[in-house]
Amino acid sequence: MSVMMIFLAVIAVIVLWWMTQHRLTSKPWLEVGLVTESAGQKRLPIAPARVGLGIFLAVVGALFALLISAYSMRMAAADWWATPIPGLLWVNTAALALSSVALEWAKGEARRGRSDIMRVALLLGLATVFLFLAGQVMAWRELAAAGYVLADNPANSFFYMLTGLHGLHILGGLAVLGRTTGRAFDSRFPARRLYLSLELCAVYWHFMLFVWVVLFALFAGWANDFVDLCRQLIS
Repeated sequence: MSVMMIFLAVIAVIVLWWMTQHRLTSKPWLEVGLVTESAGQKRLPIAPARVGLGIFLAVVGALFALLISAYSMRMAAADWWATPIPGLLWVNTAALALSSVALEWAKGEARRGRSDIMRVALLLGLATVFLFLAGQVMAWRELAAAGYVLADNPANSFFYMLTGLHGLHILGGLAVLGRTTGRAFDSRFPARRLYLSLELCAVYWHFMLFVWVVLFALFAGWANDFVDLCRQLIS
């Protein structure tokens, strides 16, 4: 329960901070380097997209928090044998982190109006997320080959379920990122809308990276050590 509360508190802080930074009246396309709107042209209602993403991330965060809480409580059962962490997960974590950095880089280049560099950053982000997904599948195969199958014990079931659910969210984001990358190579697509797509993709990727780091820490046993440390400091 303590892990879930800490995770939910962090999610709430992130979502509230992000929504505060992106007020309904914010207009990112008016920043230096972006193409501004011509006189008389109506602005697109971009605020609902930001609010919608914030709500979606809050729901996803709550879902993972509940699963993490169930994982923590189930660990106390007698039939629990911890699943070993494949070394490949370190490479996968680095790939996802690099993808997140690449999207932030692309967003910054779009703000400065440097389209060529922005496209390179987007392609790097796509390549590294594909690397992450491929690495996750390889990690599954490595565990299965070592005898850690889905129905062997509850720890294995939780591992496959949590990593699989996270991978499904990455796949969903990948579809949007692929569409955004296609738009980046279309000079007819409005710069202000492209920037919005990049911004939302970057926020989503940062969030999924955060969720993955928490899951990784949970699998490795670091999360419980952190909770114990917090309890000692509070007491």
